[in-house]
Amino acid sequence: MNKKYKIGEFSKLCRVTVKTLRHYEEQGLLLPDEIDSCSGYRYYTLGQAVRLNRILHLKQLGLSLEEIRNVFDSQSGQPDIDTVMRKIEHCSAEIERLNHQLAQLKSLLEISTNTQKMSEFEIKTIAARKVASHRRVIESYDLLGSICVNVIGPEMMRVGCTCPEPQYCYTVEHDAEHKEHDIDVEYCEAVGELHEDTPILRFYEAPAIPKALCYKHYGPYTTFSDSMAKVLKHIEEEGLQIVGAPRFSYIDGIWNKENEAEWLTEIQVPVK
Repeated sequence: MNKKYKIGEFSKLCRVTVKTLRHYEEQGLLLPDEIDSCSGYRYYTLGQAVRLNRILHLKQLGLSLEEIRNVFDSQSGQPDIDTVMRKIEHCSAEIERLNHQLAQLKSLLEISTNTQKMSEFEIKTIAARKVASHRRVIESYDLLGSICVNVIGPEMMRVGCTCPEPQYCYTVEHDAEHKEHDIDVEYCEAVGELHEDTPILRFYEAPAIPKALCYKHYGPYTTFSDSMAKVLKHIEEEGLQIVGAPRFSYIDGIWNKENEAEWLTEIQVPVK
């Protein structure tokens, strides 16, 4: 006669909690071999450990308890092909999500490292420059690079623009309030001469900024708000006053740095 074990003993032998065993009983997946009618004690046999191990294995593969029940009810005793394919697709999506998360964490680590290296704040004069300007509403800053490469750059080449040294390009946001999406942004790139306006470009002389508080921002453009918070805190602590719209001057970016953590943008805030 097979020895029977109380639920606590069986739990310890199989290394699962009593709560789990009771739950599997409620779901009809693993019923006790015997329930004492007087005491209510539940007893299991070692043979039931095989079924329990099968439940645990299928659960590790991502099957729900309902799907596991269907496995036990099926003639083959195996998950059907559609279920397995769904689990494979889910695993693939999860791997992709985790790889993206890992890349973001590595980028954050490099950004934090670069933050240690960069000079915090600098006051300087930004000279007046002739610029080619393109203004539009963009869904997000993620699109800015492709617009520069596929729209602004070709149009500047068609017109015959030259870009004198030191090269200088920046954006200014024209919205009255901060926006995460649908941002009214103007991209300006310094040119050697002014041309007739086109449907894509407007040419004018951007005024000098006599006094600008400058801060070097490393990393993707989606984290500008973090750096702006530091800039605003410094302005308040130093008793400065903002007298114009901030410029975001692009020094390194997708055009010469594959790693987002190495993108460098100088935030230039007109102050007095």
